[in-house]
Amino acid sequence: MTRESMTPYSKFGVVGGGAWGTALAQLLAADGAPVRLWAREADVVAAINGEHRNPVFLPGAPLSPSLTATTDLREMADLDALLVVVPVPFLRAVLADLPPGGAPLIFCSKGMEAGSFAFPIDMARDIAPQRPHAVLSGPTFAHEVAAGLPTAITLAATDAAVATGLAQALARPHFRPYVSTDVVGAEIGGAVKNILAIACGIVDGAGLGLNARAALISRGFAEMTRFGLSRGAQAETLAGLAGLGDLVLTCTSSNSRNFALGQGLGRGEEAAHLMADRRTVAEGAFSAPVVAAAARADGIDMPITDTVARLVAGETRVADAIQALLSRPLRSEGR
Repeated sequence: MTRESMTPYSKFGVVGGGAWGTALAQLLAADGAPVRLWAREADVVAAINGEHRNPVFLPGAPLSPSLTATTDLREMADLDALLVVVPVPFLRAVLADLPPGGAPLIFCSKGMEAGSFAFPIDMARDIAPQRPHAVLSGPTFAHEVAAGLPTAITLAATDAAVATGLAQALARPHFRPYVSTDVVGAEIGGAVKNILAIACGIVDGAGLGLNARAALISRGFAEMTRFGLSRGAQAETLAGLAGLGDLVLTCTSSNSRNFALGQGLGRGEEAAHLMADRRTVAEGAFSAPVVAAAARADGIDMPITDTVARLVAGETRVADAIQALLSRPLRSEGR
């Protein structure tokens, strides 16, 4: 039995031509299946179609000839499912420009929208309520997925049948989606872990040692859990691939764009300079002030998240931020 006979989802499109979007498109096209990718950047589209590579966002990764790219969102109208990999600050506008249709939207970007505190799936419910919605989140580096290295990830949708069907369609021998119905947990895990990865990068860049990084991961996970449970997430999701799994990956390697941003901050570099390169979008830098504001509004204590938000905004120095965290009152570990 072929994968196509097991699921109604055989023609995939990817909306977003960054590193993660390109890697997902290559994953789906590696066996010769036709995959269409939309990117805003004309040079990216030209390179994918003409050279079968994306030298801007995923250099060094050869791409399948069955992967084609376009700058016209109307060309995504006839596909069975769309993986949406657009940075959250730009997501609402792209969703509004999608051609009408009923194909599921699988959100692969991580973060919250400023002001509304909406996650990607919340925006989709506002703009495209007729479509099924899902979230793909977990411990993944784009270059490893594009290279076909073993990966496990969470695929969450409130409709279990949709989640199962999409997981069957996306699964490959080296790419294993685990099904969940907890979209809130999957989105919160993905958003908060990026912020904590910046914090761990700061610890590394400032030379504070491995003890400090381990402590920060543990206390950061406590923040993620408090915030997630307050918003209806399931503890199992936060302790799984989309939460703790992704947290461990991004907090321990400079391959993480968020960790690398933190390293630069820890060395004393300016956030604006570190974020100027269009090839390196550190989602945690956009998420930190939004999640911090949402936590304050909900009365949730998230000191690490708040500290990262102030560091990214240039409102405090690394040395002062570290001293402020270390001088907080002693408390029970369970809080």
